[in-house]
Amino acid sequence: MIRKPAVAGRFYPSDSEELKRSVNGFLDAAQSRVKAIGLVVPHAGYMYSGHVAGAVYSRVQLPLRTVVLCPNHTGLGRPLSIMKNGAWLTPLGAVQIDAELCEALVEADPHLEDDIEAHRFEHALEVQLPFMQQIAGPELRFAPITVGTSNLDKLLSLGRAIAKVVQTVAPEALIAASSDMNHYESDAITRVKDHRAIDQILGMNPEGLYEVVRRENISMCGYAPTVSMLTAAKILGAKNAELVKYATSADVSLDFDRVVGYAGIVIS
Repeated sequence: MIRKPAVAGRFYPSDSEELKRSVNGFLDAAQSRVKAIGLVVPHAGYMYSGHVAGAVYSRVQLPLRTVVLCPNHTGLGRPLSIMKNGAWLTPLGAVQIDAELCEALVEADPHLEDDIEAHRFEHALEVQLPFMQQIAGPELRFAPITVGTSNLDKLLSLGRAIAKVVQTVAPEALIAASSDMNHYESDAITRVKDHRAIDQILGMNPEGLYEVVRRENISMCGYAPTVSMLTAAKILGAKNAELVKYATSADVSLDFDRVVGYAGIVIS
């Protein structure tokens, strides 16, 4: 199965050379890089959040195998959806799915289902791929997971399954959670809410993140993927969490009344 781009020309450039220039403009080649276990990285249009995503990808040694978790914005497909075979196209070429990794993940978590519909139009994972392609090149392989459940037990179970598979199949793999932060409140309110969630991520507390997002009504769209990523990262021995960059859409739009927050975090 070849998954065609759903948001090229809208969230990021559809022309390959323009896309390369855009991605390279967000990357810092001089940045010192760490061997990361997990990431939180935003997924808005590049004009708004590309600089935050670029700061994250500039901070890490990107391996050739990754697990990428994203929220389900479309409502399509199964609650926990993986695409086990094929490739995703971007204007930079095809990114092959890591079939071995995906098969192991399905075996490790009975709730994870092979389902293309949740992925077909989802932008949150797609926008990560050009960054990864530009850094890692054509040998990049990835396991795409779309998370459409808010059931805490299932999110923790998915995290444990990912950790088990990484330990046994791909110890070098990176786990990326694609998420924007609070949506469509004022810049002042968004920054307060976002940092309540960020504090839980920096404390590597998946249950705490789940609780504060729900209690404080923080509209962080990818909190569920982040809960699973943090669960896996802790099992895999993560000790440090770094807020690489934080911004809101107001930094670009200058509209401070209705913003979206963006956090770039590296777990190592």
